[in-house]
Amino acid sequence: MAAIFMEAEPRTEVGKGPNRRLRVSGRIPGVLYGGQKETVALSLDPKAIVGIIRSHGGVNTIFEVGVKGAKGKENVMIREYQIEPVEHKLLHADLVRVAMDKELTLDVTIELTGTAIGVKLSGAMMDFVTRAVEVSCLPKDIPETIVADVSHLELGQYLRASELVLPPGVKLVSDANVVIAHCVAPKAEEEEKPAEAAAAEGAVAAEGAEGAAKAEAQKEGKDKQKEGKDKPKEGKDKPKEGKGKDKD
Repeated sequence: MAAIFMEAEPRTEVGKGPNRRLRVSGRIPGVLYGGQKETVALSLDPKAIVGIIRSHGGVNTIFEVGVKGAKGKENVMIREYQIEPVEHKLLHADLVRVAMDKELTLDVTIELTGTAIGVKLSGAMMDFVTRAVEVSCLPKDIPETIVADVSHLELGQYLRASELVLPPGVKLVSDANVVIAHCVAPKAEEEEKPAEAAAAEGAVAAEGAEGAAKAEAQKEGKDKQKEGKDKPKEGKDKPKEGKGKDKD
């Protein structure tokens, strides 16, 4: 593991005002704690911190920090950091001391390799379900990533955490049954189209039946109106009494 060194400066002023002024000057506030030692407020170079965060090892990278005016160097890791949500600038970083002879528990990202048999032969898709697992190891044994070979997976098969090949000295802490990757059938449009077509046909059929019912109802209404016109009216066709009688 190549040694990375970062120089920090002690920070005597704390609070929103001093922190704002510190950021304007091109540095960020930070703290160093852990290892049964006192917590130290620091002024850090944001470019150096971002470089470590974006490195292959990310926040699991162990590096050395030397505080200006203090003796010696300390092995540390980035425990937490804060990003400004709009401009995505680094605002703050917490560093934790690391004892090289004590095991750490941390998350390590997983890197898939190989092309699954199900993808090659069945047109399946690889669903990357869990992208990191929790492991325990000594600082010197921290892997940058855990490589998981999925080339043997057929359609419908899983790769679980228990099947991961871990580097020497690394122990799995996460649940062994956690699914890492799953070879699944593609969400084919061909399967969706028949359902859509059936629904469309049903809608057309329902619309046709409704139209036929309306036409039948209109026809019956017209027939009733015609029947009413053809039926003789009793008042007009019945002869009036008195006009048909002979006078005495």
